[in-house]
Amino acid sequence: MRPKDVTPRPAAWTTRAALFSLLSCGLPGAWAAPSSSSPPVPVARAAPTPQDVTPGTARGAGVTFGQPRASSDSGKTRVVFDLGRGVTYGLTPTAGGLRVDVVGARVLPQTRVGLGPGVTGYRASGQQVLLVTPFPLSLSDGWRASEATLAGGGRVLLLDFGPTLVGGAGAGLRARVRPAPPSGGLPPGTPQNDRVTLAASSRPSSPATAPIPLPAGLPPSDVVSATSQVTPPAPPPPLPGQEGGQPSALTGQARGARRVGAALAPPRLGQNPGLTRVVLDLPPGTRYRLVPGRVGLRVELTGVSAPALSAQNVTPEVRAWRYEPAGEGVSVTLATAAPLTERGGWRAQLVPPLDGSDHSRLAIDLSPALADLTPLPARERVLAAVPATPVSPGTAILALSTSLAKPRVVIDPGHGGRDPGGVGAVVEKEVALDVARRVRDLLRAAGVEVVLTRETDRELAPDKAADLNRRAALGTPGTQLFLSIHVNALPTASALRGYGVETWWNRNHPLSGRLAALIQQNVTGVTGAFSRGLKNDRSLAVLRGSRIPAALIEIGYTSHPVDGLNLRDGHYLDRMAVGIARGIREALVTGITAGGAVGGAGK
Repeated sequence: MRPKDVTPRPAAWTTRAALFSLLSCGLPGAWAAPSSSSPPVPVARAAPTPQDVTPGTARGAGVTFGQPRASSDSGKTRVVFDLGRGVTYGLTPTAGGLRVDVVGARVLPQTRVGLGPGVTGYRASGQQVLLVTPFPLSLSDGWRASEATLAGGGRVLLLDFGPTLVGGAGAGLRARVRPAPPSGGLPPGTPQNDRVTLAASSRPSSPATAPIPLPAGLPPSDVVSATSQVTPPAPPPPLPGQEGGQPSALTGQARGARRVGAALAPPRLGQNPGLTRVVLDLPPGTRYRLVPGRVGLRVELTGVSAPALSAQNVTPEVRAWRYEPAGEGVSVTLATAAPLTERGGWRAQLVPPLDGSDHSRLAIDLSPALADLTPLPARERVLAAVPATPVSPGTAILALSTSLAKPRVVIDPGHGGRDPGGVGAVVEKEVALDVARRVRDLLRAAGVEVVLTRETDRELAPDKAADLNRRAALGTPGTQLFLSIHVNALPTASALRGYGVETWWNRNHPLSGRLAALIQQNVTGVTGAFSRGLKNDRSLAVLRGSRIPAALIEIGYTSHPVDGLNLRDGHYLDRMAVGIARGIREALVTGITAGGAVGGAGK
């Protein structure tokens, strides 16, 4: 096509197209719509430094900063800001996210939730923007920053966030990066038994990282590291009077008679790696109601008073706390890094007063890795029967009659024998086998034939590639579904970044993605565990070699000080097994199987 045959595009169209290209580069996804449903959270103003001001520009004269656009892909999130003429900024990575101090523009106040998996919150006020991340940032880890010039001449700031990203600010922006200030200690006077401590001797040691020699050509995702035993993390000290396995009450009342005009003191906080404890001293007779939600925990107190108070960037788990007078009491907001549910992300206990005090203590633990460790009622440990499937040529299995047979599934407990898998709070091969046996028993009681790839602590072959191939080979026609069970792990230096449950699938079968979604949905619903979502951006040998719907679930992180404790808890493992079994049952009765629909009965 000759140049004269090309119809000129308007400049605005060119600018929009270029911006869309930048936003979508490697991160396909929809634009994030602004939300105005929540008022902005006050953020401390940062005084601009002289070098931040561009000479000859009017500071903030008609220029604004904010209203970011975002897109996400494979657990990473890109955030794009327009940079007006004369706008400069400073970047401060912290344990709770990235702070942007803006000079030369008016920051548009706004609070948003969930720009993507890498950015769980956005707060803008004063001359500061905070992009909240569910993992800590360092000067070089967890984020990248760069600038770009659009075809129309506009300038944009590109910020990428992801737990595995490395790089930090690009070469041209490093002068704008400021180290985060050191975090302070506990408020003076915090009672010793309110503190959350971890003895130095009980911290996990660094596992060895030398890989086991493997045949050439084995995908990196299937490499197994030879990890040495490490000391499991010690649990936070139990709260006085706390009973293990008891659910957190959503309502309650401090002991004693209510006093008119009783005042609420500011909260006291203690920290453990990966967990923050908030303690509210409740005067006698104070009633409380706990409301977990997407932006944190709201504590509604009745029978107490307090002035409006707040604090920002408190700990990695508590982004901010705020007191607001409300009717006959006080509303306390604890803004968290990750959404809370009734089952996960928090625990609370009303603790009796200390000697010499009449104030009960409402102790609240906050961590995105906290899950439901309460016992399952007996009725929830039973699955409804799975109907038999018609026998067809090439179909499995234990025949119930000449025309019907039990559906058959393969459960693969990962690793085994000389291959321990991840080692931290638990040993991966041991927990994977434990959960697999629990799933087997639940499904067999519901009328499903279950085959375990290993019933004991052993390998299927001395060669790792052959071992994986033998596991995958059991997922052949005649079997309905294949599920591999694993435990995640990260190096000690980045251990706090990894927690929660994720389910993998490959494009080995058109229904594998739907199977993975059912497993993930049921497991997180029963356990309250943090959902890391579905993953399919790596080819896993144990999945790609299967010819039936197949998935792999990572049931938690042995390297995380809180998630590791979940994996050591029998009630949690019970819940995990029930969630997996429910997901498999739902797949069988809705036709997400190698043989098509089994039937709708008992769904």
